[in-house]
Amino acid sequence: MSELPPCPKCSCVYTYEDGALLVCPECAHEWSADAPPAEAETGPIWRDSNGTELADGDTVTVIKDLKVKGSSLVVKVGTKVRNIRLIEGDHDIDCRIDGIGSMQLKSEFVKKA
Repeated sequence: MSELPPCPKCSCVYTYEDGALLVCPECAHEWSADAPPAEAETGPIWRDSNGTELADGDTVTVIKDLKVKGSSLVVKVGTKVRNIRLIEGDHDIDCRIDGIGSMQLKSEFVKKA
């Protein structure tokens, strides 16, 4: 009996053959036995309003006036935000803005500087 490769998604060792496909019983992933092994996923990719890829430490510019919730402050158009950190979630940029403090922004309201 030949040794079947583990699942490329969840690494389950209990894979089985179903016709020309290999199937994982834990995550229900199906893949071709002839296909080259998939490379490990690098994680999510964050993009700004123009579609440019963002990375930790980038400098971005705000493209729209943004009201700060729970305050009367406003982040004005053209405000540069330096040294951003990318996080998963609805507001995917964690940053510090001079005069306002730490906050989170949505990547759709910034462009890479």
